[in-house]
Amino acid sequence: MPADVCPPARRCAIGGSCGYHAKHRAGEGFMSRPIPFLRVDKPLMVFGGPYSNLEATRAVLDEAARLLISADRIICTGDVVAYGADAAATVDLVRDRVGHVVMGNCEQSLAAGSDNCGCGFPTGSSCERLSAAWFAHASREMNADARAWMADLPRRINLEVGGCRLTVIHGGVDIINRFIFASTATAIKVGEIRKTGVNGIIGGHCGLPFTQVINGQLWHNAGVIGMPSNDGTPRVWFSLLRPEADGIAIEHRQLDYDYATAAAKIRGARLPEEYAVSLETGLWPTCDVLPLNEFHERGVALEPGVAFWSRPPQLEGTSLRKRLPVCTQLWPRSDRDIVPRLESQNLKDPNFTATGQPRQRPRCGN
Repeated sequence: MPADVCPPARRCAIGGSCGYHAKHRAGEGFMSRPIPFLRVDKPLMVFGGPYSNLEATRAVLDEAARLLISADRIICTGDVVAYGADAAATVDLVRDRVGHVVMGNCEQSLAAGSDNCGCGFPTGSSCERLSAAWFAHASREMNADARAWMADLPRRINLEVGGCRLTVIHGGVDIINRFIFASTATAIKVGEIRKTGVNGIIGGHCGLPFTQVINGQLWHNAGVIGMPSNDGTPRVWFSLLRPEADGIAIEHRQLDYDYATAAAKIRGARLPEEYAVSLETGLWPTCDVLPLNEFHERGVALEPGVAFWSRPPQLEGTSLRKRLPVCTQLWPRSDRDIVPRLESQNLKDPNFTATGQPRQRPRCGN
């Protein structure tokens, strides 16, 4: 990757103003286009990161069919291709059966003919090293038609669910590969929501599911289906948003699938063994990008749950800029048992990332 890569635990967590992220701002290298708008009054399925995992993608779309959720009520938050073996087949399946996809950094990079995934991994980290192999494999599988489809994907989708106005993005509003975790500073999330002019954000990229309310506004991440959530189980995660009279019920749902076949395909394609093991164990190969809180939650199993977000009231005559931001975590429960399962070969230092920068401290609620 180029020398101007910004370590996520440092600059991009506090503004993303480095040279690397300047290249990944909204619209960089792509024609400006109107933001698509979707109005939904029935259950909506949301998932992120198919990651070239054909078995998981088939499983989540079969679940959508079982739940009678049509393609026009399915949203993917980007990164259709990544770590797995079936990049082309996964793209074809998503194009055929998913009604709405926002551009992820992987789509942006492949469409632009870049030589790296644009994930924002720290320079010299294990994540950067491992990504070179899968990105080269995915790039070889993408034909001109697939790249053109990726180039035409929107960076943002506006939607209205049960009268609540939301925006779907991949990472950040302006920075496509910005990592925003549950523990990311509340002020950063407030700033991102403020840019959109809506009641909340549905995001992706970080790979971990969570739902929070900040001053009545929503931040929701459905998680990804192409990799486990670093919780020590091979399950993957998606969400259902159900409009109700006074808000939205958000169901965080687990998904079992044929991970053994997906892992075998990774080995058959001679991709990094670490990813095959991750599918089997439910643990990420490295934790280079994780803030301190998520670092310590490695191996702690998530449990399905429902969060209810009440429709925010109209704040007449009140400036949100003057209100002290208060963050409430709705899911996973903040009082759940946290039992760190740290292994020295994958977790070098609980206080510092692979680049030697301090891990981001939890900020939600501060």
